[in-house]
Amino acid sequence: MKNNHRYNKNKGKNIKTARTMILFIIIVAFVVVGSTLMAIKFSESKQAVQALDVNKETNSESNLDSNKEKSLDSNGENNTDNKGNVNSLENDPVADDIAFVEKYLNQQMKGQMPDGAADGKKVVYLTFDDGPSETVTPHILDTLKAENVHATFFLVGKAIDESKVTKDLVKREVEEGNAIGNHTYSHNYNYLYPNKTVNVDNVMADVNKTNQSLKNIFGENFSTRAIRFPGGHMTWKGMDSMDALMKEKDYHQVDWNAMTRDAEGKPKNAEQLKQELIKTIVGRQKAVILMHDTYGKEETAKALPGIIQYLREQGYEFRTMK
Repeated sequence: MKNNHRYNKNKGKNIKTARTMILFIIIVAFVVVGSTLMAIKFSESKQAVQALDVNKETNSESNLDSNKEKSLDSNGENNTDNKGNVNSLENDPVADDIAFVEKYLNQQMKGQMPDGAADGKKVVYLTFDDGPSETVTPHILDTLKAENVHATFFLVGKAIDESKVTKDLVKREVEEGNAIGNHTYSHNYNYLYPNKTVNVDNVMADVNKTNQSLKNIFGENFSTRAIRFPGGHMTWKGMDSMDALMKEKDYHQVDWNAMTRDAEGKPKNAEQLKQELIKTIVGRQKAVILMHDTYGKEETAKALPGIIQYLREQGYEFRTMK
């Protein structure tokens, strides 16, 4: 009995020891397996992060390349400035400083010898007001591109915001090397010039609203210094305060010294519009031509090829204003 008791006691110890060993082995196995799974998960996470970084870098480079492509005009020139403004005077070989043109017209209007007249160069600035329109602007752009000529478009904000088509037309204007000016948002004479007197606050609100419409298309770096008042600067009373604010904000307004009269008098066909231009451009060394690309101006679009041909025959160089 004594030996049996000792045997049972030893057997119990052995079983307890075996259980302890098994438990230890299980714990070690869990630790090893857990560590391995954690290592695999960490490796996968690291690879995912690296892949994400590579994708970010690739996308960033792609976006940069895309922006560069978007900033190229129809001649392959990069016309953006160092802030990314696609309507910048910087690096644009066909654009003149709008401040120069403004001064030239003001001096000419006063009967003075304009600065720049002595260079003897015949320069013409084709300008189109009141657009874009889905019906006329595309034909104007087709002709300009076919003739390798550029123009300055004075845009109305509400026309820009009319549809995706009109927004895309504004993009096309810039992409094909044309210049953009601000022609207010509403083009509403009663709002802008109550009692035929300029309301500075209303005009600036309209100018700012059109600027935002353009930024919505081209980004926050877009800007234009070119302003044309609906109806022309000389038409309205009280412009001194408006002019002072324009100068303070580095805006420059230009009217015109030649026109097709496509917005005056009875409707005219293409040939009549061309003849009206010929009458008004006589003697102009530097001519700013007023035309329109809004709805109902299909004859203007038809007249444009003949107008360009005539101006070339007269020795004019085509330039824009920024």
